[in-house]
Amino acid sequence: MQSKKQFWYGIGIGILGIVLFSSKAVMVKLAYNYKVDVISILLLRMLFSFPFYIVIAYIYRNQESLDKPNSKDYLWLVFFGFVGYYLASYFDFVGLTYIKASLERIILFLYPTIVLLLNKIFLKQPITKIQAGAIGLTYLGIIIAFSNEVAISGQGTYLGGFFILLSAITYASYLVGSGWLIPKFGIMKFTAYAMIISCICVFVHYSLISEINLFSFSWEVYGLGFLIAVFATVIPSFLVSASIKMISSSNFAIVAGVGPISTIILAAIFLNERLTLLQLFGALVVILGILLVSLNKTGKS
Repeated sequence: MQSKKQFWYGIGIGILGIVLFSSKAVMVKLAYNYKVDVISILLLRMLFSFPFYIVIAYIYRNQESLDKPNSKDYLWLVFFGFVGYYLASYFDFVGLTYIKASLERIILFLYPTIVLLLNKIFLKQPITKIQAGAIGLTYLGIIIAFSNEVAISGQGTYLGGFFILLSAITYASYLVGSGWLIPKFGIMKFTAYAMIISCICVFVHYSLISEINLFSFSWEVYGLGFLIAVFATVIPSFLVSASIKMISSSNFAIVAGVGPISTIILAAIFLNERLTLLQLFGALVVILGILLVSLNKTGKS
């Protein structure tokens, strides 16, 4: 009885984590209404989350692992922190200046298919027929979802979609490449270190290119930056990790389908975004395809 209760508790915190993650795009779009630029809102996100990851890194500094990392592993850690959290976040925030938050989440949701493709190309891991069909289904869903968005939002839709796809690709690259590093550092230490590296990259980026005074924004921008950092970055990262531990990755793959749906709902409430029936159908096709990819991959492993 206790295990069943724990299972449903894991489902609950998994859903909460996914919904909080999905709220990021909506809050970024809200921040853009206050004329804040991409690198400034990204900087605020990293500034507010930085202390949390410093504390986590300190707490887990002495965590032992089966295979201790060497100097080359630390170089790879820097690289994947740069690619997986800095570049992926930057591309995502740029893309959100062009397209709806709901479409952003649908495109980002493609990353499991990109992981499969990268594993096939670089690690020679086979793709099953079911996975191949599911990948085709997800990209068909993207085409359907974008079918009439250009007519609604203009040519910038293509550019925005391209940047969000770059974000999905860089994040998938991080997942593929970091898989062999996590056992050496431990999940908490690795995530904290990667996020600290990402924060430093954003700090350097801002100092090199931005001429905007960080203290010149309205209080709403700082409030949204804090919410993005804490409630759409730090907290959900722990909720998702705890959920996967409780209910298994295969069950979490089903829970993750809540992501695009919650973004569509939140964007409708807070941004007054509306998807056409055809776009909603495309979103459901994408979700179905990703569920098939994730469940087939987990079942195979």
